[in-house]
Amino acid sequence: MKSTLEEQLAFVAVVDRGSITAAAEGLDMTVSGVSRALNRLERKLGTTLLRRTTRRLELTEEGETFLGHVRSILAAVDSAEEAIAHHQDRPQGRLRINAAPSFMQFVLVPVIGEFRQRYPGIALELDTHDRFVDLLEQRVDLAIRIGELEDSSLHARPLGNSPLRLLASPESLTRRGVPRSVDDLAHHSLLGFSQLDHLNRWPLLDGRGEPLHVRPTLSASSGTTLLELVMAGEGIACLADYVTIAPRRQGHLVDILPDQTQFQTQRINVVYYRQTALSQRARLFMDFLAERLPGRYVSA
Repeated sequence: MKSTLEEQLAFVAVVDRGSITAAAEGLDMTVSGVSRALNRLERKLGTTLLRRTTRRLELTEEGETFLGHVRSILAAVDSAEEAIAHHQDRPQGRLRINAAPSFMQFVLVPVIGEFRQRYPGIALELDTHDRFVDLLEQRVDLAIRIGELEDSSLHARPLGNSPLRLLASPESLTRRGVPRSVDDLAHHSLLGFSQLDHLNRWPLLDGRGEPLHVRPTLSASSGTTLLELVMAGEGIACLADYVTIAPRRQGHLVDILPDQTQFQTQRINVVYYRQTALSQRARLFMDFLAERLPGRYVSA
């Protein structure tokens, strides 16, 4: 059976202070507690480390040998604790972040430089997937998830919400005309998602008063591709504001049926496994996103 750090500390304290009583005071333990720790240590090692007399304690030859090794162990523990304390003052290490390509491109990339300036010791590894990935299998520390979460093993920290809107390019509207009603959409090319069909439920009501579920005439797997298609004049798409901030401000995209569009948002969360101990690096990144994103990229 291996000796414990407590037993080793008790042994060194007795040697350094010259008595069990003095060692107990230094370790903030009871005399009996120190005595029991020494007895356990000697039983585990199968040898006597200290000769106890009425006047003093003397190291045996085995005790001398063991003492040298224990001092090295305790010095290494102190060094490790100091390194961790320094690490927390100046966080270092690798942090793996996963997000959808559109969120990575339009939201994370513009603010990554500021995070790196604040924490130059943190090495970021950015990974993009159109579908949700297994965080453990892909060795991801944090992931950005858009929409409702279905995995109960994930802990989520909300970052905000991003409104949805229908958009088209001015060139497309010049060719096909501006829709004035939901029925007019039938005369336009509707762009949607090929793999995430729930994203093809647009914030409009059909003739029966039900949410409009479109069947895209042209589909893509990512919001980034859909944005490029809309800007190329291929039709109308429903996209979250965080994807379209710049082209809307520049006049490359215009709102379609704004007065008939229901106010709907996509929830944005940063997630990690509940069973995973969160590193300081991960906490700092989450705090940074919570500070930088609301107001500019998402609404609270």
